[in-house]
Amino acid sequence: MSICLQGIGMTSLRTRERMIKRLAEQGITNNRLLEIMRDTPRHIFMDEALSSRAYEDTALPIGYNQTISQPYIVAKMTEVLLGKVGHLKKVLEIGTGCGYQTAILAQLVDHVYSVERILPLQRKAKHHIGELRFKNISYMHGDGTLGWLDYAPYDGILVSAAPAEIPSQLLAQLAIGGVMVIPTGSSGMQVLQRITRTPSGYEKENLEPVTFVPFLSGTE
Repeated sequence: MSICLQGIGMTSLRTRERMIKRLAEQGITNNRLLEIMRDTPRHIFMDEALSSRAYEDTALPIGYNQTISQPYIVAKMTEVLLGKVGHLKKVLEIGTGCGYQTAILAQLVDHVYSVERILPLQRKAKHHIGELRFKNISYMHGDGTLGWLDYAPYDGILVSAAPAEIPSQLLAQLAIGGVMVIPTGSSGMQVLQRITRTPSGYEKENLEPVTFVPFLSGTE
């Protein structure tokens, strides 16, 4: 592994170990997820000027008015998505962003279908993920409110932006028994939700307050 991927100084393995200890103290219990987050070089997914802050528990800008979620939120959403099963076959990700969450998912599920509305951001994400050589990710530049119907239904859907109301087409693309993890609500009043599709409808559970960028339709 190159020095860039290994990290040095504030991006070293020792720094990552501190992040993992903090995540465990914050209640993350999935050991496989913790191992993956320790070993995945988060710093390569952001601009060099911010890479020394990659393992802090804070959201950071990635350009285009978007952010990379803090490590705790990435871990929490992933752990909730996996649930007790611990493994899923097909996962739809809405909001590729810088690609870090995508890379974490790719190591835990069979295949990730990731949709991003901002084309330059998607290109950067594909470049960063390409350094890690994952082969089980499909990308689409498109409107996240529409999901990705071609490969539906999905065992899991993870959404990295907050709509006022959950798009009906995303709900429709969730398999029966599948789980969606999504922040909802307006700025300052957002909550992370787990939505489980049942044979008769959808069960919704509020998890905790969060802060995400707004969920926008269309493409750029």
